Amino acid sequence: MDNELTISGKNMITLATGTDLSTLLRPLSREIPLFDSYVAGTGYINDPSILDALKLGDTLTLRREPENRFDENAILVLDGKEQKIGYIPERDNTVFARLMDAGKFLTARIVRLEEKGSFRQINISIFLVDF
Repeated sequence: MDNELTISGKNMITLATGTDLSTLLRPLSREIPLFDSYVAGTGYINDPSILDALKLGDTLTLRREPENRFDENAILVLDGKEQKIGYIPERDNTVFARLMDAGKFLTARIVRLEEKGSFRQINISIFLVDF
């Protein structure tokens, strides 16, 4: 049957149409604003030209990087193509790392882009995605 959710195995939900389950849940989710910050470390990325494609309103992916040797609470900031653009600043990341380690899904959105000489400041808002 088209567009049918079925229970299979031990309460595992599968979608008969093959559509990703996150697509189904998206209308049921909401973003809860948590904090405004910026993207740190943009000067250290391998290909700085990826910053040229960023624009206001872009949604960014946040991913934990617990094996980071400089910061045990490191959180990567990735663009829409999953390319690294930097990190959540160390001074801001402890609570967010704990939330992510507890299974919470966080995301960010670009709220301001500013050129400062050869440096580009990327200001972001961080959200908890609640289902």
